[in-house]
Amino acid sequence: MSWTKQSVCKMCRREGVKLYRKGVRCETAKCAITRRNYQPGQHSWTRGKPSEYGTGLREKQKCKRYYGVLERQFRRYFFLANRMTGNTGANLLSLLERRLDSAVYQLGLAPSRRAARLLVAHGHVLVNGRRCSAASRLVRVGDRLGVLSREKTRKIVGNALEVRKGHVAPAWLSFDETKVEGAVTALPRREDVTFEVQEQLIVELMSK
Repeated sequence: MSWTKQSVCKMCRREGVKLYRKGVRCETAKCAITRRNYQPGQHSWTRGKPSEYGTGLREKQKCKRYYGVLERQFRRYFFLANRMTGNTGANLLSLLERRLDSAVYQLGLAPSRRAARLLVAHGHVLVNGRRCSAASRLVRVGDRLGVLSREKTRKIVGNALEVRKGHVAPAWLSFDETKVEGAVTALPRREDVTFEVQEQLIVELMSK
């Protein structure tokens, strides 16, 4: 899946929240939400109040675009979350955070989630010492995440670490910058998800 610069900016404006599709750019004054904090389109200011279904759908679409998953993948995660014990919404966000590309991004090895997915897909990432190109793989407690020792890989990751200098990995991950290696120390909880989303509306929508 590819996103142009223009479509990404419009996507953030349409959802009314920063999706961080452009990574660090979203934290600067160049972010589309910062520059034009209103929905795109000629009649953006005349749109009526969204319905209950529309509000839930918007939250679901926002969550899908933030993590970069398709509808079929998202429904699979919801099915798994619904079968787990505990709050379904929190379980859903935990599963999405446990994706390998998400964990790579949270470690600071890529400037954006999209870049993290490409890093995994091109075989630059190691899981427990073995190459893994499946971005949808769910990491587990005890997994060690690293990168290839090739010069090209080190250069890509080095640039990302420089761009995201000062980034602190979430509590469920640990990162050794000298070895450029991370580890999963716990499963992500709802408090570890800083993305603004009302997961209960998603659960209500998909449970109908």
